[in-house]
Amino acid sequence: MKSYRRILVVAFALLTTLSLQAIRVGDAAPDFTGTDSHGQTHKLSEYKGKYVVLEWTNNGCPYTIKHYSSGNMQSLQKQWTAKGVVWLTILSSAQGGQGYMTATQENAYIAKVHADPTAALLDPNGDIGHLYAAKTTPHMFVIDPSGKLIYDGAIDDHPTTDTADIPASKNYVSAALAEAMAGQAVATAYTRPYGCSVKYWGY
Repeated sequence: MKSYRRILVVAFALLTTLSLQAIRVGDAAPDFTGTDSHGQTHKLSEYKGKYVVLEWTNNGCPYTIKHYSSGNMQSLQKQWTAKGVVWLTILSSAQGGQGYMTATQENAYIAKVHADPTAALLDPNGDIGHLYAAKTTPHMFVIDPSGKLIYDGAIDDHPTTDTADIPASKNYVSAALAEAMAGQAVATAYTRPYGCSVKYWGY
């Protein structure tokens, strides 16, 4: 039985690795449909014509906690949604894994930390996460109004859990949005994401 279980885990890991073939900056962002913490359905293609930020999160991850306990993530959400950006926070932790939240739990967390995304999408099966090859929490993606991926990677250039690092950090998401909105090419379009691994099933 143990050998059979081990084979299943290895097989799943292989399939997951194959599914995590990252899309590239410049590609059309893969369309998806997700359900948010209020039971509303969101389809990425419905937001064509707007900038969209995808933020992978895990409320138990120290790297995520860094950006929420400091208010940094909430500030970014408020700043950019006020400018018409659609901000989708995505929870791809499997049930039983670190960061898994029911809709009720996620809504309570959003209220507690005063988060302000457009929506928080619950993705416990990892469908959206695997589609984008989301690797860490946080892992950030920026999509332009034409539906093209223009940024993929870390939230900033300080891969630590120390909130004291935030003021001196370069925020890649803000930079990408500001440059794109000004009609400029995104100077840093890809960086290596940092944080906790996304807690897909089997991880």
